[in-house]
Amino acid sequence: MFTTPYVYVDLDKVEKNIKNMISRLNSKGIEHWPHIKSHKSVELAKKQLEYGAKGITCAKLSEAEVMAEGGIQPILIAYPIIGEEKLNRLGKLAKKIDIRTTVDSLPVAEGLSTVGETIGKKIEVLIEIDGGSHRGGVQPGQATLDFAREIIKLPGIQLVGVFTYVGQIYGCQTEEEIKQETRLEAQILLKAKELLKANGIEVTVTSGGSTVSSFHAEELEGISQSRAGNYIFGDMNAIHVGVYTESDCALKVRSTVISVPLPGYATIDAGTKTLTSDLSCRGNTYGLLVSHPDIQLFKLNEEHGYLSYDPKLHTLHVGDQVEIIPNHCCVIPNLYDSIYSFRGEEHIGSLKIDARGKNY
Repeated sequence: MFTTPYVYVDLDKVEKNIKNMISRLNSKGIEHWPHIKSHKSVELAKKQLEYGAKGITCAKLSEAEVMAEGGIQPILIAYPIIGEEKLNRLGKLAKKIDIRTTVDSLPVAEGLSTVGETIGKKIEVLIEIDGGSHRGGVQPGQATLDFAREIIKLPGIQLVGVFTYVGQIYGCQTEEEIKQETRLEAQILLKAKELLKANGIEVTVTSGGSTVSSFHAEELEGISQSRAGNYIFGDMNAIHVGVYTESDCALKVRSTVISVPLPGYATIDAGTKTLTSDLSCRGNTYGLLVSHPDIQLFKLNEEHGYLSYDPKLHTLHVGDQVEIIPNHCCVIPNLYDSIYSFRGEEHIGSLKIDARGKNY
């Protein structure tokens, strides 16, 4: 129907995934602030808000600018904003919409404070606390308190909460391990809030909640918001950690067999420029072939995908098409200006990726 390789989403599944996540979180009193880096689409962000999200989360300032232009607020930028150029852009954005961001160092906090003083409006900030993956954040406990005491002295910012990300949860092998990391996530946030309160610093926001931990919202009870994002589409990572099945995944890639060099080997027209080079959290293949899970997508070049299979069980021909669930859905939309929209088998249009390339 369309030229391959192409990406498409089933909007029925997208809507079901959004509703299920918001219902799960609401049942435990947790607001949803979805991370839109997974889709980068104004249309989908608006759909998440329509179904009950209270705000959105962006990875980068440029994403937030696009979303604000699309009429969306409030926005959390979950990334340190560094440098004069970005601070100037943040100031322009903060004049127009309700926005907040994260801090884990004094230089970042001082820069944000300067912006707040310049525009006459305090910038709301969350202290990022290291959740164990050491990607960023101040350390839990005394270091968090010491940092809070420093930044509340700055006149141009307002400390409203704490923030963490427990990225190591994707390495868990069992459901109990996942639940343990989820409890850790909640404890980091709630203990920090209690520690700050005991020392005269009141905060209201406790921001956590990856897709994986949010599927166990009962273990997050007590935090105020979840930033889950990946759930909207689902992928092999979500399948491997047990929160999704193949039928839940809303985003797929369709590709064509372009060569069969010998029995048991075939090449498709989807490589790293279609699927990215991301491996899953388990295994070393590059996605699941829907309906053919025993055919291995074992290698990618820029424009080629390499398949291996038992020729006694399968026969592939040049021109055959295959569907692939990617390892990591969040990076796929950023490769495309638009992706096709379906409801079941019916093509209904295209979904614009408004913030494509907005990685700065």
